[in-house]
Amino acid sequence: MARRRRERTPDDVNISFFESVFGMVGISYTERAVLAVQLPEESEDETRGRLTQRFPEASVHDDLFANQSGDDESLDAKQHAVAIDAATRIQGLLAGEDVELDPIPVDVSTSSEFNQQVYAVVRMISRGEVLTYGEVARRAGEPGGAQAVGRAMAANPIPVIIPCHRVLGANQELVGFSANGGIETKRRMLLAEDCPAVPPSLFDQP
Repeated sequence: MARRRRERTPDDVNISFFESVFGMVGISYTERAVLAVQLPEESEDETRGRLTQRFPEASVHDDLFANQSGDDESLDAKQHAVAIDAATRIQGLLAGEDVELDPIPVDVSTSSEFNQQVYAVVRMISRGEVLTYGEVARRAGEPGGAQAVGRAMAANPIPVIIPCHRVLGANQELVGFSANGGIETKRRMLLAEDCPAVPPSLFDQP
């Protein structure tokens, strides 16, 4: 007797991966929204492992863009449309293109209310612009809450789309970035956006 395939729902969680100029990026998503982005780790296996550990029940599709071929009957365009759009925008942004991230729907409902307020403020920081932790705190209604903003940034589940790399320390210092490569990765991301707060060094010249 043939085994009946389970019907998928719009809230089923998926994980996929795609290449960028920074390396392989992971993305977790439902049909409705992006749940998480995993920036490249030291190896592709580590990138995969970090994301699959966070979402152990997710369906894993190794190559997001290969899924567009329609060869796998369990995949469909609607199911992956949000992720494909988000991945395309992330690829462009990291490659230095002027890309809008605002249209990407995100789901941060598992974050605290304060963190959600912080993420909403950070999503409003435009490409090439920055805010300090203190400025974000004030805009989130918590003046004096710079350290709390720092913790929210460290817990940010959706880097790039929630652009925590655009949040700097006092005097626009490059501090506090938990992705692989730390501050250097943060600097590279801001350089890709032609951010005036981070002038290129001699090592960045072509």
